[in-house]
Amino acid sequence: MKDPHTPTPPYSTLPHSVVGQRVPKLDAMDKATGRAEYGHDLHLPGMLVGKILYARIPHARILSIDVSRARKLPGVKAVITGADNPIRKFGYGMDNTPIKGDKVRCYRDEVAAVAAIDEDTAEEALDLIKVEYEPLPNLFDPASALAEGAPLVHEDKQSNLFTRYDYSHGDAERAFDSADVIVESDYELPYVTHSAMETSFCLASFDLQGRLTLWSTTQIPFLLQRDLSEALGVPGRDIRVIQPAIGGAFGRGLDVYPFEPIAALLAKAASKPVRVAFTREEEFMASAVRQPARVHMRTGAKRDGTLWVRDARMLLDAGAYISWGAVTPLVMMETVASLYRIPHAKFVADVAYTNNPPTGAMRGYGNPQSTFFVETQMDMVAEKLGMDPVEFRLLNANRPNEETLQGLKITSCGLKECITEVAERIGWERRSQVAGYTAQSQSPISNLQSPLRRGIGIACTLNVGGGARIYRSDGCGATVKVDDFGRVVLVSGSTEIGQGSETALAQIVAESLGVRIDDVSVINSDTSIKPWDVGTHASRTTFIAGNAAWIAAKDARRQIFDAAAQMLQVPADTLESRDRIIRTKDGTKSIAFDKVVRSMHYREGGSVVIGNGWYDPPTKLVDKDTYKGNISAAYGFGAQAVEVEVDIETGKVRVLKIVAAHDVGRAINPMYVEGQIEGGVQMGVGYALTEELLVREGRVLNPTFLDYRVPTALDMPQIETVIVETADPEGPFGAKGVGEMGGTPTAPAIANAIYNAIGVRLTQVPMTGERVLKAIRENQ
Repeated sequence: MKDPHTPTPPYSTLPHSVVGQRVPKLDAMDKATGRAEYGHDLHLPGMLVGKILYARIPHARILSIDVSRARKLPGVKAVITGADNPIRKFGYGMDNTPIKGDKVRCYRDEVAAVAAIDEDTAEEALDLIKVEYEPLPNLFDPASALAEGAPLVHEDKQSNLFTRYDYSHGDAERAFDSADVIVESDYELPYVTHSAMETSFCLASFDLQGRLTLWSTTQIPFLLQRDLSEALGVPGRDIRVIQPAIGGAFGRGLDVYPFEPIAALLAKAASKPVRVAFTREEEFMASAVRQPARVHMRTGAKRDGTLWVRDARMLLDAGAYISWGAVTPLVMMETVASLYRIPHAKFVADVAYTNNPPTGAMRGYGNPQSTFFVETQMDMVAEKLGMDPVEFRLLNANRPNEETLQGLKITSCGLKECITEVAERIGWERRSQVAGYTAQSQSPISNLQSPLRRGIGIACTLNVGGGARIYRSDGCGATVKVDDFGRVVLVSGSTEIGQGSETALAQIVAESLGVRIDDVSVINSDTSIKPWDVGTHASRTTFIAGNAAWIAAKDARRQIFDAAAQMLQVPADTLESRDRIIRTKDGTKSIAFDKVVRSMHYREGGSVVIGNGWYDPPTKLVDKDTYKGNISAAYGFGAQAVEVEVDIETGKVRVLKIVAAHDVGRAINPMYVEGQIEGGVQMGVGYALTEELLVREGRVLNPTFLDYRVPTALDMPQIETVIVETADPEGPFGAKGVGEMGGTPTAPAIANAIYNAIGVRLTQVPMTGERVLKAIRENQ
């Protein structure tokens, strides 16, 4: 669905031939045939296996470490401990070290590491290391950690409070006094892990000049150079990061984690390349996870249906060390303060240190949590007002070309279209008839013999779609080179993590130059070759890297058109290019694209065709005191409607259908937009119904896919994806980011559908059969 009020930028007078097409991924054949080389496939001559010894206690002083027997084991080439390395703090919170020398603060803490000729020898060496601990008081509850007199997780801190986020606009307290309807609830949101198919990996190797090359599954190769420099004391210029094919990330690779500098320390100690690859159990236990949250939320509205005020109070468990999980309140407050038009909002979040696993970035970056409690309360308010939930949302929906009171400058906005699409396609008019009825008999609940109840729900989402300025720069560089034969190479600073971004970038370049998609190849995996980029996060790649690629392609096109104009003896601004042919816009003259490029090489004073592009969006860091400001150059919106079936005898919830409509600006490749949305929905279904990393007293209890229940293809419902196009004026060919928002409204839509089915409001996820059945019995 296109917004008729937002014009498409005039990139060409010709209709698009590559942009908007369902082009297969550039690496599709390599991945389908097994030719793609992932990190786990890499082997260097003389490469050793690195293994890490983790703490066996959540909070303790290290009294002694005896590694003598491990060092004597045949096949062991290096053993390192904190005593072997100077203390160098690193990471977002600058509170972590590669190897812990004096104290451990969680079960994940690394106390020693070995490099050996094979995995069995390395594991045996770990068993030979003896560590003596002095236990310290444990802090597993964030509220207890913030209590007066609580023992400190980090003695150099004044308290266990890392930070408090305190945001407001309007006057929330007075607004509740004037609200006609008020609802409030408490929410409990769990730990969740990324569950990428490929586990974390790195391979470190030093050359004879002491320069480090690290092969890594990171999402931030250039920032990783800086982080490793801090952790290792090696100049950043002497660190090269190479990214092999990456088998999923979902935010896991947004920080530096101890295993990466440990691999480098082992490689230096052994004078051999060292590979560290997590087992699946390690991935569950040692990777940063989505942070749990306790939330108290109030929402108020006027009698006429005007959304009036929100107040959210949160307590977040950051774990033992600060990573990007501590920054997710910036996104959570965006949902509270700017999803829908709301004149009054208050948001307070405390982030606490505990002895639990460290938390980090995960797809959605706080939005799945905040969208859950915001969107379930939208339904609660609508019910109290006696309004239809769809009509309530449409009345208060964000609109194009307006600024929220938080300072978000919304340009394109298809939220109303998304709501209308999903309501129509799910059959919203059936909601009152379906609610509490079975598919078999369509009889009222009181007369049912069957235990199955049907319900329909809806939820919406707001997400950054034009980058997110969380660093001083949100920029990306690109270079476009064209050779004698019309082959085009895009060298992009962006990172491909399986999402298909390099294909979208190639389509942008092909469209801009007027060549075919198979004329374009992409290089984007080596920091010694590609230009700088801040990293792959915040659904930014198509928008930010796409604009950089478009600028570079436009630069190359200018050079080629200038040469073609001379050859055809026409003004350059009368030319356009398509399907490898440069022609005048009136069609009277034409010349082959590659012939023009060759002529530029084979002439006196000739030149190569290289276009350069840099794009940093017109945004600002949010004000550090008020948290207001325009963090993104564009914003994506979406809505999902869900039909569920609930078994009131077992509590089991079965999702029957999900309709997902998302405003993506323009779909550069509709097939991959649909794939991103459907993949997000799958993660949203897991968050809603099955996925919870069970952490008790600091220990992960379910570190396998047998016990951590990720929905499989057989568990997924029918998904109908609707692409809403609004042609954002700042995006490349009108595109906005879409990578994260597919999973954010799914859980609240399912919760609202469950309520519609059985009249019971769930405020804790996952909404397992046990929890649903308990809620049914408590409400009888």
